[in-house]
Amino acid sequence: MGAQWKAKHKEAAANAKGKIMGKLSKEIQIAAKSGADPDMNPRLRLAIEQAKKASMTRETLERAIRKGAGLDGDAVQYQAVSYEGFAPHQVPLIVECLTDNVNRTVAQIRVLFRKGQLGASGSVAWDFNHVGLIEATPNGDADPEMAAIEAGAQDFEEGEEEGSTLFITDTTDLDAVQKALPEHGFTVTSAKIGYTPKNPVSAASLSAEALAEVEAFLEAIDENDDVQNVYVGLTA
Repeated sequence: MGAQWKAKHKEAAANAKGKIMGKLSKEIQIAAKSGADPDMNPRLRLAIEQAKKASMTRETLERAIRKGAGLDGDAVQYQAVSYEGFAPHQVPLIVECLTDNVNRTVAQIRVLFRKGQLGASGSVAWDFNHVGLIEATPNGDADPEMAAIEAGAQDFEEGEEEGSTLFITDTTDLDAVQKALPEHGFTVTSAKIGYTPKNPVSAASLSAEALAEVEAFLEAIDENDDVQNVYVGLTA
């Protein structure tokens, strides 16, 4: 199911765009804590690019930057926290959250994990690679393998969106690779630091009922307002 699990038909939900904008705004605010100048702040630059691709208004974008950088005297209070564990049927996952109330978030995550297993820090992360993830679409008949080699990516695979490619990089090479890909025939649609599973569970090994349980669990996790990203060790 790719490096980052996405709820089935999520984009069709009436509130999907609002959730996406909320997550992008949080990411911008967190990134801007390290400086409001995107030229000097790679994480902020990537967050701004993703927000623009999602059609975030200029006013909303600038407000998020100013709030994150504390330029209006009201610095952002969001904290980045992550949780590790297993969905039903021992499917490993890492959940990344941005929250203004860690106690609230951990309480909600514990409830959500009742049908799975919430683990301690490090209990699942060892089974994932910490990498850069760049989603890009080809211009014409651009070759993803050649683009990966020329741009300096470690690997590539089919992307989440139809016809797209997911380029996988070393975390320190993310910014350079996403800048280089357009020169090799690809338009970057998103870029971030994330995780890929080392030993994913095959969906084909699960019964239809078991797979439905896993997907329902993951959808409930993803719907939580504090959850930013869900990385799952599950493959088609």
